[in-house]
Amino acid sequence: MEVIRTLQSPSESHPSPSAVVIGNFDGFHLGHQALIDEMHALATAGDLVPSMMCFEPLPATYFNPEQPIRRLLSVRDKALLAQTFGIKRLMMLRFNQSFAQLSPESFVREAIVQRAQAKHVIVGNDFRFGHQASGDLATMTELGQQYGFEVHGVGVVEHAGERISSTKLRALLAQGDLIGAERLLGRPYAISGRVLRGQQLGQTLGYATVNIRPPIPPALHGIFAVRVSSDRAGGPQQHPGVASLGYRPTVDGRDWLLEAHLFDYDGTLYGHHLCVEFVAFIRSEEKFGSLDEMVERMHEDARQAKQVLASNARH
Repeated sequence: MEVIRTLQSPSESHPSPSAVVIGNFDGFHLGHQALIDEMHALATAGDLVPSMMCFEPLPATYFNPEQPIRRLLSVRDKALLAQTFGIKRLMMLRFNQSFAQLSPESFVREAIVQRAQAKHVIVGNDFRFGHQASGDLATMTELGQQYGFEVHGVGVVEHAGERISSTKLRALLAQGDLIGAERLLGRPYAISGRVLRGQQLGQTLGYATVNIRPPIPPALHGIFAVRVSSDRAGGPQQHPGVASLGYRPTVDGRDWLLEAHLFDYDGTLYGHHLCVEFVAFIRSEEKFGSLDEMVERMHEDARQAKQVLASNARH
């Protein structure tokens, strides 16, 4: 998969024509997948490169950094999922001041025509673009006629009569509703990342953990029953465990961290890229008066996680 981060391209570059789907794609939920399906159909019919255009950081976070959007996916996970969904050209464009100042026509000319070489553009019907979000689907359609590409608007995708959206997905995860989140995603919610070296505190307490830096800020927090898989041969696959995602207030933690304890596993996982699949919410994170109190609760968390995982064989 080709990954493009800027609007500028080498002068000798002549990218093949594409069908490009545009959006934030934080989550790759079923609504996003409907857009991607439409793009693939058009790409196949026209022998075009199946492409995706998204933006990092998320525009809403760029404009309001004091209240950043809670992330559903890290940048790496977004790229991995794009590849999984058959994207061959990923335009993950840096959203900065100069990009935000582009007029709708400049965005179309520089991003869609010159950089993507788009013949078909697929967006949601509510898509907005350009300076101060002044462009909409009608604007894009009009510019498409001017610059020689077709625009395809995709309507709302619903589940149980409610619109599927990243906002709804974040709300479900914040409530610990992993079953509801899975319905919108079409798959269990998961976070992946490279295992970091921690303070080894868990090992001294009898709960050795693997530590992963989550997308910041994450869309959920608390204690969870999980299943953990490694990207390496011989590593754990769908291995049961219990995980904490939060600030670790009892030990005065300051940064978000995902800590997963794998039941009955004694292998070394430093350097592995692990996928942590969230199966069930156990409780909210809390600050204990002592490490002894925390360990006592960790015993109960582990017991509950084992019970949930044993009764949830499909995960």
